[in-house]
Amino acid sequence: MKPTTTTIRDHLASYLKREQMSISLFSELSGINSGTLSNILNKNRPISMQQLDRITVAMKLAAGHFYELYIDECFVHATPDWRRLGPFLHRCAELDKLDCIEEVVRLMMDNLSYIPMLFDVAEEFYHAGKWKPATLLYETIAESEKMQHSERLALCQYRLFKLGLSNDQQRNVIIAAQFEYYVDRLDERYQLDALNELINAFASLHRWSKVQELSEKLRVKATIHYELNGRKKAEETKRPIIFYVMYAYLASGSAYFHLDNYEMALKYVSLYTDSSWVKGPDHEEMVVIQQFQEWAEGNRYIYQLMAGQFEILPQYLAYISTKENEIFPALCDIVTAANRYDMDIDDVLEEYAPHFTYQEQRNRIGKVSKQVTDDRYVRLLAGLGKYYLKRDHFAQGLNFVLDSLRFAIEISDGRGMLRSVGLFEQYRDYASDTAIQQYKILIGEVQKINEEKTGFADSYL
Repeated sequence: MKPTTTTIRDHLASYLKREQMSISLFSELSGINSGTLSNILNKNRPISMQQLDRITVAMKLAAGHFYELYIDECFVHATPDWRRLGPFLHRCAELDKLDCIEEVVRLMMDNLSYIPMLFDVAEEFYHAGKWKPATLLYETIAESEKMQHSERLALCQYRLFKLGLSNDQQRNVIIAAQFEYYVDRLDERYQLDALNELINAFASLHRWSKVQELSEKLRVKATIHYELNGRKKAEETKRPIIFYVMYAYLASGSAYFHLDNYEMALKYVSLYTDSSWVKGPDHEEMVVIQQFQEWAEGNRYIYQLMAGQFEILPQYLAYISTKENEIFPALCDIVTAANRYDMDIDDVLEEYAPHFTYQEQRNRIGKVSKQVTDDRYVRLLAGLGKYYLKRDHFAQGLNFVLDSLRFAIEISDGRGMLRSVGLFEQYRDYASDTAIQQYKILIGEVQKINEEKTGFADSYL
């Protein structure tokens, strides 16, 4: 009975024998010095990552073919060496061999001295856009440091928060709540952006009390920073410091608006419109000031509209007609106001029908949070459905309701699902056989999600 080949050296020796190939010829094919190959075969020299990949290519095997054996030889049955471990992690990330990364990192956790180096690799992966391997490293480091209350732990949690946000609104609730506990432990250079992103996450989830609480925290921290450092950016912040002060006011005003307190919402509009406190604004700061003034003008219109002052609609439409970035959010609120006060906006909907499709939203300052856009879009579809149903355009209205339900399922938005189901059931008698069949299929998906996520719908009630 032939002995089982168990090591990389055994595989290489068997290959040379099978192919009747000399070390010299294999040296030419692999680009590895023949003396080095001889030492490897005689177990006098460990195999480096570069040598392993060259051996694999010369043997005409798939990249990463020997990685599981390499883990066993270099990290299980030998003392781990960072000179091999670091390159191995990077190569596994390139080849998307996440199982190998997970196994090696788990082995390394027995030696806490590796944590700083693993963290540095995680940061390299993060900044290079290698999200999955970065997430694996951050999760492992966070677990190992959960009792340390370190800045590194807080930064790991911040990275995991950003990487974890997705289309799944139910999962986003959990991720945002978990990260909130760590935001104050972050190094100051990360806190402003972290609070900004956390506010956006809670806003998309309609957690308005949280938005107000975090907005006040953001305002205080950003104001103190500005008073101490002037226009100088904090290291790592994405935007000028004045942005965070004004955004705190905008977010608070938005929370009051969604809580139907339009008087307080308008008060906050005046706060983020006022830039008299900004000392000699430079070009970048002027862009921020102009964007907030633009938002303020639009928000004044919508706050008045939602308070029942529909006479200002022509002015609002004139305002958004020259501002492409404002059309989509404006339509969301115009439809809501029309449904609340039973106003006819057929002409508006006909003119802006091309904007009923989902697309990424941007403004002068940058990209709008995807979670915020998702929330607006699911509400717009339901709002359009309600508008047409109230005007007895049943087929058109129910199509929008089904689209809203479909998108709510896609982003696991329990509130959106309940809203769409309620509308469809209210007008079920007017639905075609085709619409009812589509609805039954979608309801099956809702039930499946609810079974997979205990208490899913309850968390939105």
